[in-house]
Amino acid sequence: MYSSKITGLGYYVPDNVVTNDDLTQWMDTNDEWIQERTGIKERRWIDPKTGDNTSSMGAKAAKIAIERAGLTKDDIDFIVFATLSPDMYFPGGGVRVQDMLDMPTIGALDVRNQCSGFIYSLSVADQFIKTGMYKNILVIGSENHSGGLERSTRGRGVTVIFGDGAGAAVLSRCEEEGKGILSSHLHSEGKHAKELALEGPSTGRWVPEILEANDPEDVSYFPYMNGQFVFKHAVVRFSEAIVEGLQANNLQKEDIDMLIPHQANLRIAQFIQKKFQLADDKVYNNIQKYGNTTAASVIIALTEAWEKGKINDGDLVVLAAFGSGFTWGSVVIRW
Repeated sequence: MYSSKITGLGYYVPDNVVTNDDLTQWMDTNDEWIQERTGIKERRWIDPKTGDNTSSMGAKAAKIAIERAGLTKDDIDFIVFATLSPDMYFPGGGVRVQDMLDMPTIGALDVRNQCSGFIYSLSVADQFIKTGMYKNILVIGSENHSGGLERSTRGRGVTVIFGDGAGAAVLSRCEEEGKGILSSHLHSEGKHAKELALEGPSTGRWVPEILEANDPEDVSYFPYMNGQFVFKHAVVRFSEAIVEGLQANNLQKEDIDMLIPHQANLRIAQFIQKKFQLADDKVYNNIQKYGNTTAASVIIALTEAWEKGKINDGDLVVLAAFGSGFTWGSVVIRW
């Protein structure tokens, strides 16, 4: 059986910076309130005039990752695209990227696992490569949150958290023993699904019903999050997923060279860092400048950490995420 290794990384974020102070034009909030609760100072939101969208951002990140892998678009055998904010209800973003990059008629799979979407996507791609079915797979996480956020005081609890952006990785076949993805671990607990959800529009409350009601107070098509409930579960599940990954590979927390947590809330990441007694240079966070980019957050952070020389050959890298669903998981990588 083969193993799989990340051979190329790339990310793209919109140029438009939205600071906490900028948000005060739409809602009753302030910089201190947001930073205290989330750690976020600013985020990137798409400027509609640029024409950016979920798929185009994913394609831009993918171009960088493919080039860094030393490959061309024609070398990619398959696409796995993670997002909760596709350009259209259907089809998904994977086929859009295939078209935008003028790639051969390769398969494209979309993953809808929200904050853990990139972790799930990486695990799926890893299995395809390990079985020998594919040699090079493009894995993308991309989100356009700003197009669906409620920019008002009523929606501030969610709106201040989220940003737009995309990241991509090329996963390639590797025959070097002990290198690449060592293991992945995936979980879900659907009974808590409504604690972090967007219920409409959906086939449960589809367009005709929404139009007929024409209710300005209907918030079902804006994201909802029970913040405290999510926080309490996140810190537990993050820890479990990391421990599970270490134990599966007979490793200890001291073996971690870099932990890339999903950028949901800086307080969650700091709690996990303290629990595992990791030094500052062994955890990478960038939520301060990008906010929560959901399926894109882990891959954007991983790419930035690698670009800054914080990840080197032979390092043990642990990726972990928790989010809507509830879904969570981890991936353990020997770089």
